[in-house]
Parts: sequence; structure tokens; C-alpha cells
Amino acid sequence: MTEQQSLNKSAVKTAEVATPKRTKEIIAKYGFSFKKSLGQNFLIDQNILNNIVSAAGLDETKGALEIGPGIGALTQRLAAVAGTVTAVEIDNRLIPILHDIFEGEGNVGIVHGDVLKLDLKQLFEERFSGVTGVSVVANLPYYVTTPILMKLLEERLPLENIVVMIQKEVAQRMAAKPGGKEYGSLSVAVQYYCEPKLVCTVPHTVFIPQPNVDSAVIKLALRDKPAVDVPDEAHFFRVVQASFAQRRKTLYNNLTALVGKEQREALTTLLQGLEIDPARRGETLSLEEFAKISRAFLEVGWRG
Repeated sequence: MTEQQSLNKSAVKTAEVATPKRTKEIIAKYGFSFKKSLGQNFLIDQNILNNIVSAAGLDETKGALEIGPGIGALTQRLAAVAGTVTAVEIDNRLIPILHDIFEGEGNVGIVHGDVLKLDLKQLFEERFSGVTGVSVVANLPYYVTTPILMKLLEERLPLENIVVMIQKEVAQRMAAKPGGKEYGSLSVAVQYYCEPKLVCTVPHTVFIPQPNVDSAVIKLALRDKPAVDVPDEAHFFRVVQASFAQRRKTLYNNLTALVGKEQREALTTLLQGLEIDPARRGETLSLEEFAKISRAFLEVGWRG
């Protein structure tokens, strides 16, 4: 352990937040009530926290952006290993609780705001100057998982990793390979930007209150460049979305809706020329095959 890490560990002087007893004490002390609309579920399992923090690969030279810290269970662990931690919380009722718990912590900053509305590039400039790398580490509310992740990816933020706990089913879709029922447009979008890896599954019983479904921790390692080369990303994703529009339909039928019925014969010829069977379904195509279709569409002027 380095001297800085030792200082960080000693700095977080409060009792471990992620236990049933401590979590209930904090809730009672501040009279906090959960808002179902914000998807609030506080983690009370320290082993899961260890898995999350370990997967992020943090050290005293790196920064961590946490989204939705709640009462600081994960924040506390991040503060012990990362050089700087910024936690963004949308619920104004939690801000004084977080300030109290992390009072005097020089490497922890609390920001009140909606991450979907924040200027994240400006936030990075203000909060993470001088660090060698930044990772997003978070227990994300189920209802905004995809919008948050796509904002992080599409804005091309200088991220090393995104390590998040999300609904198990969504994590499986992100990591899915072609050919299975989990594979879809979300799989393609995430894998275009990242290399996904499932870290662990998380039973619903390790939260207060308990959600109705199990969760999973997934690590998204940001690629240096996208997985496939396409001249127009927006068009590429239109092709992908169209290919999965009706999963039971063939690629030919789904793409006909994108290019127009008058192009049906030309579409068949184009797909066959790419050595892609028009009778296949979108769930069987690789990222490179979607890229081939997208590039070919642009060459003949089909922009959708």
C-alpha cells in the first residue's frame, strides 16, 4: 500500500456504511425515506463493493466519477483507493447526509445534479485535472441505466473503464454475442465503444430496500477506437436499430422498412453481394457485418 492510499484509508474515518446496521442507522438519523421514482436501493454487501472497486483498477493517480452515491457506501470504498472521487447525486435530500459522512475528506467531492443534464466535459476539466485516468464506478438506478451509459459513451469522455451495477438482464444484453436472444441493438452499441465483461451477479437480497430482480456488475473497458470503421456513426446505428426493429422478421424485411419498398430487389442484390443472406435475422450479425451493410448503403445513397 502506498503512503497516499494509507492516508486515504485513514481519512475515511466513519464506520463502514455498507452494513445493514449502519445503513439503517443513517436512514433513521436523517429521517430519510426512499423514493421509488429515483430507483433508490442501497447496497449492504461489502464483498460486492470489493468486486466493484477491484474491477475499476483504481490507484492514487486515478479519479473516479460515481453516479448516484446514495448514502456513500461505494463512495467510501472509492475514497480509500482513488486519488480523487466526484459523486453526482440527483436527490437533494441526500446531499447533507453525504457532506456529513465525508466531512473533511480532501479527495471526495459531492455534486448535486442530474448527470443526464450536466456538462460532463466541463465537470471532468474541473474535477479531474492532473489525474492519469478516470473511471465511472456506480450503482446505477435501473430506470436510467441505458440513457446514462449512452451519454457517457457518445460524448467521448476521457474514460478508462465504466464499472457499474445494473439490472442483471441488461448486463447480459450488453455482453451478449451474436446468435442469442440477449443480443440486440444495445449489445452492438455498447460493444462498438467498449469491451464488456461481466464481473459478478448480485442477488436482490443485498439491498435496502430489496428490488424485485437481481443485478450484475459489468466492466466496460473503453476502446482506443471503435470496434468497426464506419464513415457515419449515426447512419450505422440507424441500420442496427432497423435490423432489430421486429426481431422475428428477417434482415431483408426489417431493412426494407428503412430503404423503402421500391428498393426491395436492389436490397436483396446488395446483401447477397456482401455475402449476407437476406433471410438471416439481425441477432445473427456481427458488428463488422452491420458495418459492411452501413457502408454499402451509403455508397448507393441509402441514408434511411
